[in-house]
Amino acid sequence: MTQIVEIRAEDFDRRRSDLVSLLVDSVAHGASVGFVLPLTNDEAERWVESLRASIVSRQRLLWFAEHDGGVCGSVQLELCTKANGINRAEVQKLLVASTSRRLGIGRMLMQAVETRAAGLERGLVYLDTEAGSSAEPFYQSLGYTRAGGIPEYACGPDGTWRANAIYYKSLFLRSPT
Repeated sequence: MTQIVEIRAEDFDRRRSDLVSLLVDSVAHGASVGFVLPLTNDEAERWVESLRASIVSRQRLLWFAEHDGGVCGSVQLELCTKANGINRAEVQKLLVASTSRRLGIGRMLMQAVETRAAGLERGLVYLDTEAGSSAEPFYQSLGYTRAGGIPEYACGPDGTWRANAIYYKSLFLRSPT
């Protein structure tokens, strides 16, 4: 059975290697999440370490999907800290292990993110993904609306410049206070 677990700041250090391994695997199998091939363990470790301050401060929340004692997925939610944006949060780095894809792991992770965002009164969640990728129909199936995109936004893992697609979802409508 797969469980979704929010990683607390005090557990971050002992779970770092899980995130490093998942990131390296995901990028090696085509995930366009800000890295190009080859992604080394050292580079992945530096990136994971760069998350520490935002995880400890709770500006960024982190979840793992666990199955049979191993990590098979992860997602992050970055909370906007600007006074005029406390209603929004950005979904980042949805990763599913190459051996666990198409099993509903991504959907479970996104449901956890949306539930937590709503609980924190973050009624608007948004993300970007590679335009034309298999992620687009996935996010659309979750009720996300495409807002647009930017050509040649980022390199895919293979180094090819690609457009992004920006998506958002209103979890509930909120009036400014």
